[in-house]
Amino acid sequence: MNAQAPALTRNGLDLAQLDQTINLLSNQPSLAQFEFRASNQWINGGENRSQIRGFYGVGAEDQSRSADFVYTNGEPPVLLGHNEGANPVEYLLHALAGCVTTTTVLHATARGITIRKLSTRLSGTINLEGFLNLDPQATVGYESIRIEMAIEADCSDQELDELLAFAKDHSPVCNTVCRPVPVMLERV
Repeated sequence: MNAQAPALTRNGLDLAQLDQTINLLSNQPSLAQFEFRASNQWINGGENRSQIRGFYGVGAEDQSRSADFVYTNGEPPVLLGHNEGANPVEYLLHALAGCVTTTTVLHATARGITIRKLSTRLSGTINLEGFLNLDPQATVGYESIRIEMAIEADCSDQELDELLAFAKDHSPVCNTVCRPVPVMLERV
């Protein structure tokens, strides 16, 4: 009987797979180009649904997902909805929390840091005068977002501060929010 040794992990990540991925992308940078996609269908009022399944990455179309991920966007009654789901700006907070968390865990693992506990709380302020075009000077979208992270890890405070600064600078969603990104809206 040939039993396979269990994978060596840190923070729930397979260390051998992490090394393989880093080596592959370091040696073949073209494989690091990914394209993620979503489709959306309006239902009624402020309700609409997004489906996510396929993406392109590591030089090929991914086939690992057998079903769509489905997300219902809605609005609270004060914004003319019926709480069909979180609203899009709340999903943005969810995406930001998830990406900063994943980036922190991934880079802690690569640095040999074990995380014992990690949680985040996000809040963002919006002035709806911008969205509703009631004040042309008002910002459209979040004016600011605060991420409060509670983290316990087996490293010094300085190492933790460096890790969090690195994670903020290397989180794809955080960087997308923090810098101008061209978005084209086209009728097809």
